[in-house]
Amino acid sequence: MAALRAAKQVLRKEIKRRVSALSSEEKRRQSAVVSHKLFRHPKYLSCKRIAVFLNMNDEVHTGEIIKDIFKRGKTCFIPRYKSSSVHMDMLQLRSLQDMEKLPLTSWNIRQPAEDDTSREEALDGGGLDLIVVPGLGFDCSGKRLGRGKGFYDTYLDRCMRHPKGKPYTIALAFTEQLCEEIPVGDNDVLIDEVLYEDRGP
Repeated sequence: MAALRAAKQVLRKEIKRRVSALSSEEKRRQSAVVSHKLFRHPKYLSCKRIAVFLNMNDEVHTGEIIKDIFKRGKTCFIPRYKSSSVHMDMLQLRSLQDMEKLPLTSWNIRQPAEDDTSREEALDGGGLDLIVVPGLGFDCSGKRLGRGKGFYDTYLDRCMRHPKGKPYTIALAFTEQLCEEIPVGDNDVLIDEVLYEDRGP
């Protein structure tokens, strides 16, 4: 277990170094390519209830995706992380204007306030069809390296107990976040698919 943790830490540092070397323009460019791949994806086109993360600076930008979700009339859910635990909820986002009013966290991302009880939690209702998943690193077999808290692994575990079952999961990645192989443990949930800019041979 200690060896696995150490291996993950080394890899986290390496990926952070690679991503921090990207210019803002390059991050925007790759984000646009990856977003358009998602917009053509059959699982995205057919889903009604979708959860998507609001990106940090070192993640694929999701702003255009959120706009597209509302444009297509899908129901959008976003994470609310509890910093004191590994608990995360997916709460309904009502509109783009709604998003702009959300408070900023210490991670500089917007999320519904702790005392905001007016929003539907996805698993209290009809579950989710698709979760767009963030992460630090990914490999092509669906292994994911998160930031070490386990928010998504714990949430996907909850999804599996919902009558609807586990939603399809798609991760969004900069090419620099791809690895040969990610070391994983028993609690790490695999991602169904990783979208990134395919640069060919």
